[in-house]
Amino acid sequence: MKKAILSRGLIIPFLILQIFPLILYPIESFSITTQEWWLPALLVFLAIYGSVELVVRHNPESWPWYLLTFSQGFNIISRLLMFMPRTIMNINDQQVFNYLYISLTVVAIAISWFLLWYLEQPEIRMGVMPEVD
Repeated sequence: MKKAILSRGLIIPFLILQIFPLILYPIESFSITTQEWWLPALLVFLAIYGSVELVVRHNPESWPWYLLTFSQGFNIISRLLMFMPRTIMNINDQQVFNYLYISLTVVAIAISWFLLWYLEQPEIRMGVMPEVD
């Protein structure tokens, strides 16, 4: 199973799909009136910039990898910090458990954790480098 996940053909799709755990929030979080929208936007920008440096420009340095892992790691940290304040919502003066937010948070943390593990594999880092003939 590990060999299948670490194959060269899956590197590019995983680099592209890594933005999904960064933007996996309820739709009301992206309102301009809240302050929640800017952090996912910044993390997506950093992840895309790092991916372009690796895939398109074939940058051999390590800083694009740091951008990718920073984005995923900070996603986990920020979601853990927002977990407890968002667990309960007040609707019509009653406290209601926020199932949507909690389930999206758990899924996003799990995907980000997997991507952190995935991006640190030496096979992945070597697989992005262009093949030398």
